[in-house]
Amino acid sequence: MRSSKEISMDTKIIKTIESFKLSGKAVETASLVIDDEEIRAIQDYGNIVSIKRLGFNDHGPVHMRTVAHNAVVMMGLLRDAKVQTSLEAENCGCFEDSLIAVVLAGFLHDIGMSLGRQDHEMHSAYMAYPILDRILTGIYTDVHQRVVVRSLALEGIAGHMGNRQVYSLEAGVILIADGCDMTKGRARIPMHLSSAPKVGDIHKYSANSIEEVRLSSGKERPIRIDVEMSSEVGLFQVEEVLLGKIAASPAKGYVELYAMVQGCEPKQYM
Repeated sequence: MRSSKEISMDTKIIKTIESFKLSGKAVETASLVIDDEEIRAIQDYGNIVSIKRLGFNDHGPVHMRTVAHNAVVMMGLLRDAKVQTSLEAENCGCFEDSLIAVVLAGFLHDIGMSLGRQDHEMHSAYMAYPILDRILTGIYTDVHQRVVVRSLALEGIAGHMGNRQVYSLEAGVILIADGCDMTKGRARIPMHLSSAPKVGDIHKYSANSIEEVRLSSGKERPIRIDVEMSSEVGLFQVEEVLLGKIAASPAKGYVELYAMVQGCEPKQYM
């Protein structure tokens, strides 16, 4: 059974995609992913491994939905600014094809956490392959287009940690969308469960100070990211996680980043 938070995120994802007024394939894809029992089971177990076994932040169904939603919002901002996706620029597909790949990558990028943290992005990629095939077979009758979208989604999944170079704008969007999910909600459960200090605690404490991450249209670039925090410890997340992911992303030239401690003036990073 989906939690109220998951249902809320699912609604946001569908409504945002619907606002683009496309053919309907992207909405159908998102609906199939949301209702897929195997995806849900892997996400749930991956979160148990992440939080209870390893003591990390949320890497389950809420996180993956949040990343998918962040990515969909950013894709819309780029489209509004008339920025072509890689598939469009290469004459390999349309905006909706790119959007479908991004939605799939967002929902599946962390399923490898069900095996463990090390190399989880590569575990996610091979675990996602048959799932992508199953879902995309119901969306595309053309084998070539199915292969293109599957490959793009796999690039986003395998490259979301920023330690492997990605080349498409779409995979770059996933990289940043993942980095943007760093609010205190992700740290709530591990903060509650953990008592003894352990490696990785800085991620929990820094995330616990992030009050909100907002995505909007920028003044000079298509995407503006505003990070609001309750204390300066949140700067670890901004400077050590998000900035690194933006720097590694082919979409970095389209992003403005601001961070501020509540009550202080925002600092522009890029």
